Amino acid sequence: MERLLCSAIVYRAMAKKRWIDRANHRVLPSAFIRRPPPKDADGLSVDIESPRSCHETLRECYGVASLHVGQVRDMQLDVAVDAPPHANISGLPYKEDDRTTAEYLASQLAKQARILPPDQYRDPA
Repeated sequence: MERLLCSAIVYRAMAKKRWIDRANHRVLPSAFIRRPPPKDADGLSVDIESPRSCHETLRECYGVASLHVGQVRDMQLDVAVDAPPHANISGLPYKEDDRTTAEYLASQLAKQARILPPDQYRDPA
């Protein structure tokens, strides 16, 4: 697996409308909760290439958020590339295994995440 620099930026697709607080233009912690096994076995999916590449990975995508790899690592998590442009945020427990830690780390990731303007990931109309 390719190791990313701490200065790298990764992108997380917002697969659910409820992952975004539109009124306050913020990512909600639910965007960073791992789905129960066997889903998210390697961690949470992120894209290393671009906001547009990230947006195109989902049939229904409600937005794209950016994260700095160094800030993720400061939380004792990691980001590792498995098959470019796909990577995973690893080290997050499943909510079913450790609810308190899962919710705390999800809230910290949500605080770090920045919602990108649609013109950074959508094709011009």
